[in-house]
Amino acid sequence: MSVKVFESREVQDLLKAASNAGANGTTGGNARTQQVVLRLLGDLFKAIDDLDITPDEVWAGVNYLNKLGQDGEAALLAAGLGLEKYLDIRMDAADKAAGLDGGTPRTIEGPLYVAGAPVRDGVSKIDLDEDDGAGPLVIHGTVTGLDGKPIAGAVVECWHANSHGFYSHFDPTGKQSDFNLRGAVKTGADGKYEFRTLMPVGYGCPPQGATQQLLNGLGRHGNRPAHVHFFVDSPDHRKLTTQFNIDGDPLIWDDFAYATREELIPPVVAKTGGTALGMKADAYQDIEFNFVLTPRVQGKDNQIVHRPRAAATA
Repeated sequence: MSVKVFESREVQDLLKAASNAGANGTTGGNARTQQVVLRLLGDLFKAIDDLDITPDEVWAGVNYLNKLGQDGEAALLAAGLGLEKYLDIRMDAADKAAGLDGGTPRTIEGPLYVAGAPVRDGVSKIDLDEDDGAGPLVIHGTVTGLDGKPIAGAVVECWHANSHGFYSHFDPTGKQSDFNLRGAVKTGADGKYEFRTLMPVGYGCPPQGATQQLLNGLGRHGNRPAHVHFFVDSPDHRKLTTQFNIDGDPLIWDDFAYATREELIPPVVAKTGGTALGMKADAYQDIEFNFVLTPRVQGKDNQIVHRPRAAATA
């Protein structure tokens, strides 16, 4: 077709009408929503002009969005296309501009958190279900402020996949308890936390899902290295969203979700004595990972992200 119509008065009027931009509240609606839709819709229209996107391609995209919603994978795609990483890059830049360097690096939350995990004091054993494919793992460390002093009363939440690459609550086999491999620990005066769990494995996007469909078109894989997610919260500090990768995983620097950071690859140490800790074997893997929290900005946590999250009752 190769025609250019974006700059025409007809198209510009259409954009303003579709977004209701310029209504100044006289017809209702939200001014911020109008502003964002005008920009995004305009960028889409211009891309159709510039790339000569055909009607067939447009409708293929519309139908893809239908499948994405049906599969419940919008948040997964946001990670896979780097959108969630981009938001982290922006927040990192804002922190640097505000002089808030020095804390544990953030990285993406991902789509598989479940609120409501039981909170234990100091130590939590979170492998609730049998898993013959995973060996025992202890994750422990100390939560401190930038001054290096331990933080009492901090809550460390942890969640990760099982040996099949599935998360409880989202497991398509339905074989996991809601809070298997999920838990929360409140630190004491020493700032210490500990999780007794099982070693996770890496995993990939659902092979027939919308996310993998698009990745196939891009010639990309949809796999993640083995990793463990964390939220760390304290009343006087900003909430940290992060995760670490399991050292030695071949995909550490080829994560489809772009979550890897150099500081988030702690060493894995082989130890014995797991039986005395109530673990399923005496030999176990040990990961020490310390968290450094940053102070609130004028008493407020300026990095809290409000988004829909699953929840369950323990």
